Amino acid sequence: MVHLLSFAALASAAFVSVTATPTRRAMAVAEQRTVPITFASAGKPAADTTLDLRIALKQKDMEGLEKALFDVSTPSSSLYGQHLSLEQVAAFAAPTEQSVNAVTQWLQENGVADITPSGPFNDWISFSVSASKADELFDTNFEDFVHIESGERFVRTLQYSIPQDLVQHIDLVHPTTTFVKPLVQRPVMSVPVPGTANVTERALGAPSSCNSVVTPACLQSLYGIPTTRATQSSNKLGVSGFIDQFAQTADLRTFLANLRPDLSSTTTFTVQSVDGGVNTQSARQAGIEANLDIQYTVGVATGVPTIFITVGDNNADGVNGFIDIINALNAESAPPQVLTTSYGFDEPDLGSALATRVCNAYMTLGARGVSILFASGDGGVSGGQSQSCTTFIPAFPGGCPFHTSVGATQGVNEVAADFSSGGFSNVFARPSYQSGAVTTYLNALGNTNSGKFNPSGRAFPDIAAQGVNVEIVDGGSAGLVAGTSCSSPIFASVVSLINDRLIAAGKPVLGFLNPFLYANPQAFFDITSGSNPGCNTNGFPARAGWDPVTGLGTPNFAAMLTAAGL
Repeated sequence: MVHLLSFAALASAAFVSVTATPTRRAMAVAEQRTVPITFASAGKPAADTTLDLRIALKQKDMEGLEKALFDVSTPSSSLYGQHLSLEQVAAFAAPTEQSVNAVTQWLQENGVADITPSGPFNDWISFSVSASKADELFDTNFEDFVHIESGERFVRTLQYSIPQDLVQHIDLVHPTTTFVKPLVQRPVMSVPVPGTANVTERALGAPSSCNSVVTPACLQSLYGIPTTRATQSSNKLGVSGFIDQFAQTADLRTFLANLRPDLSSTTTFTVQSVDGGVNTQSARQAGIEANLDIQYTVGVATGVPTIFITVGDNNADGVNGFIDIINALNAESAPPQVLTTSYGFDEPDLGSALATRVCNAYMTLGARGVSILFASGDGGVSGGQSQSCTTFIPAFPGGCPFHTSVGATQGVNEVAADFSSGGFSNVFARPSYQSGAVTTYLNALGNTNSGKFNPSGRAFPDIAAQGVNVEIVDGGSAGLVAGTSCSSPIFASVVSLINDRLIAAGKPVLGFLNPFLYANPQAFFDITSGSNPGCNTNGFPARAGWDPVTGLGTPNFAAMLTAAGL
């Protein structure tokens, strides 16, 4: 059992009378920004509008946790594979008693009563106040903002302050300056068209039909993925679901009957709910993204128990449940060993403080032996989605160093898909595990795109997989989809199959992947053609070795097994 601070006891200890007017504390600006061009101010909310806010408390020792993460994730380390327990992670990630006391006392002094701990380590304080009270507390001006394209409205502010004497205890207040665009369904479905593209076949001998329609059989041929069933019931593969995208069991049955006839058509997945998420079953409720993600995990990671984690609309974390799903998994004693997500944002949407906090949540989960994979995005160098820009826009969480970013390829000869998002973070520094590979690329790149990206930032993606003309079944009909949304579940399936064999051999699972990946570039098919245009440029070119379009390349299952010591 994790021993965390008792907020009830602390609140009682910190209680002071709120009948008297508290002394105004000196304030310090915590964050500020301008209105993003995709949003417009819509005036002041009513003074009594209720705002659900969260304060992210400073965590005890995230530098220590980062060292521990790399110790257990770097193959050359004597601690490799000795993943941390929930209790061990909590010792790093929980706030200090001093921080809890100080922030709780300040809130109570100002008449805030409903103070609730949240997060797996009680590292957030949640509370609700009126808009007028929030203005007073944070020396700010909350406003209504509207997302111009969708019409969705948010209450946010462009600047807020916190007491100077609490700066050492508070990472951020949220949601305040975060302006995330509504999540959208990435892949677009089209009807399969007969015929094949004129593309050269690759050495592993996938049939030329795979140039036009990608199926599980194509992936098995291209990457050497086995069809034999996994054997370890403790090995779990998690699939994130958002924005009311529902994975259909009927569509999965049809998919398996058509494209994996060697598997029982009754093979299915389990469902886990976060924030009241559901998984409604009907052809009308079919979700292209959800069906894609489930069909290319259940249908590729043969026999691996798969969990569809559906995040509902009942979230107040300001980022569509991205915080809540990681908090939910972090609170579990045995979370799935692999998690794939095919959604994301642009890095500037979150701001550096929130991006860092979410990224650190991935660190806590990775330290426990969870491989976290995200689709890199579909906007080339212009971000998660194609958009106008003058300088390159990093996707999020692409720039986070504690997850694995997956780009896209196409064709049997595997060239870079032109939409594959990649580039360099403006928030996160380049981690040591990729320093050599990225330096080599930048030296070869020379002055190309100079001034349009941050060459010292964390570079992404890390690896890639097929992402064009991928066949799925949706609403009872077969069709083709494209996007890095295809690539992440495919690579996640490969990792899960390797984990199955590791567990069977009595070895630890791969866990946080990146140090292992960059230490073993020979375990991937290097992609040397294509680019990811955007921002009125040709983007970055793919080339020998790592590149910011396809990363280290696509999986070679046999070589990855060897690298894993199997």
